Amino acid sequence: MLSRSSFTSLVVGVFAVYVAHTCWVMYGIVYTRPCPAAVAAGGAAGCVWPYLARRPKLQLSVYTTTRSHIGAENNIDLVLNVEDFDIESKFERTVNVSVPKKTRNNGTLYAYIFLHHAGILPWHDGKQVHIVSPLTTYMVPKPEEINLLTGESDTQQIEAEKQTNALDEPVSHWRSRLTLNVMVEDFIFDGSSLPADVHRYMKMVHLGKTLHYLPILFIDQLSNRVKDLMVINRSTTELPLTVSYDKISLGKLRFWIHMQDAVYSLQQFGFSEKDADEVKGIFVDTNLYFLALTFFVAAFHLLFDFLAFKNDISFWKKKRNMIGMSTKAVLWRCFSTVVIFLFLLDEQTSLLVLIPAGIGAVIELWKVKKALKMTIKWQGIRPKIQFGTYNDSEKKTEEYDAQAMKYLSYLLYPLCIGGAGYSLLNVKYKSWYSWLINSFVNGVYAFGFLFMLPQLFVNYKMKSVAHLPWKAFTYKAFNTFIDDIFAFIITMPTSHRLACFRDDVVFLVYLYQRWLYPVDKSRVNEYGESYEEKPKKKAHRE
Repeated sequence: MLSRSSFTSLVVGVFAVYVAHTCWVMYGIVYTRPCPAAVAAGGAAGCVWPYLARRPKLQLSVYTTTRSHIGAENNIDLVLNVEDFDIESKFERTVNVSVPKKTRNNGTLYAYIFLHHAGILPWHDGKQVHIVSPLTTYMVPKPEEINLLTGESDTQQIEAEKQTNALDEPVSHWRSRLTLNVMVEDFIFDGSSLPADVHRYMKMVHLGKTLHYLPILFIDQLSNRVKDLMVINRSTTELPLTVSYDKISLGKLRFWIHMQDAVYSLQQFGFSEKDADEVKGIFVDTNLYFLALTFFVAAFHLLFDFLAFKNDISFWKKKRNMIGMSTKAVLWRCFSTVVIFLFLLDEQTSLLVLIPAGIGAVIELWKVKKALKMTIKWQGIRPKIQFGTYNDSEKKTEEYDAQAMKYLSYLLYPLCIGGAGYSLLNVKYKSWYSWLINSFVNGVYAFGFLFMLPQLFVNYKMKSVAHLPWKAFTYKAFNTFIDDIFAFIITMPTSHRLACFRDDVVFLVYLYQRWLYPVDKSRVNEYGESYEEKPKKKAHRE
């Protein structure tokens, strides 16, 4: 079997190959091979030329209809008309859109965007391009939050009260933003190797002996965020729509197409609209250079997460006693990890945050079983839990642990109870369960670092840190600093974001103790044994 070092080297090697392969794939996406210059200069067959190179006068028209396919100008409404449309000029306009009765009754409304020659109606222009986008989507409305003591809410809407029994049913929501792009590069494609991603957006026409592609019109679906959605009520007759336009390069267009396909694939695999929205936010709210940094940061985060979990499990699997380890700190980490997981679950946080938190909670529960020396024996169908005994050294550690907790309880419990009472009086929640979980998690986030102090106190009393899992600590430290970056990228509760920076301070204190108490070979190491107590190998007989 592979040793621990060999397995770690294998994992790091696979990770390096994965990063290199991903960089190669990304290069293939953003770089497109142009038509050979010699052939292009002669205008020979085989190249696809840009129609925009002729600098035609264009017009942008946006229509709305309840039908997904239209054949003429019947039953459509013109909501925006931009004459003398300049593909190089960025703009943003807000218009009011009439909402048909069918859409108000939980129906769908579509936007048809036409790019055509100026002065000619779209359906009379043989060289027009158009694209269709739904202006509505279906989502389960967010439960209304109320004051649990008075029953007051921020919105006392009669319409919401009528739909109380249907809160679990998806209803139609209005997409208040429509982001358009046109690829403006005069790029000459090689007809024999057209990129498949761009090809589906291209419309070809023959002009003389050469083949041209019409302007590539693209709708940026990644800009459709959950925060911009509005519930469509039956009494609503008009809704605002912000139409924004900006030019786009070929490389970014291809990258954006792949990202939209990736988000769509996540939804097909069961990711909710909110989970997909978290992924969209990573792409939309950052520039491409920061996005590349985010990718590498996320990749290293996954690697360090795996190595931290591996070393933590290995450490506790071989742990034979609790000398130098704070049992109270282990219990607190388990409690806080489970509470944080339930809180993130209640807040419907992104799976990018939720899944690692769930795995961590399971590991912490297993560590509590090891720390308390619990054994479970089954008597028929009834389990019987037994606890092991502690030796003298472990009892001494427990005395230090209990002494630290005694001092902390004077400060911690009043703060947690006072915070829970304040939030009950002044903050609105969905239910009593939501208040209970929020109260617990606010105590964990605000004062949870205090429960890390017993371990620091035990280290101080024993003047040693050799009993700590430093390999796992190191990997977790790297992840802590990576979490600081993610705190500004991924949407998460503010309290969870602040907790990322709190962990930095705690780890720095551990590092100080590491420097203050150098490893002494006469003291126990991280596996509960000292170097001097290791059995010596028997000498070989001649």
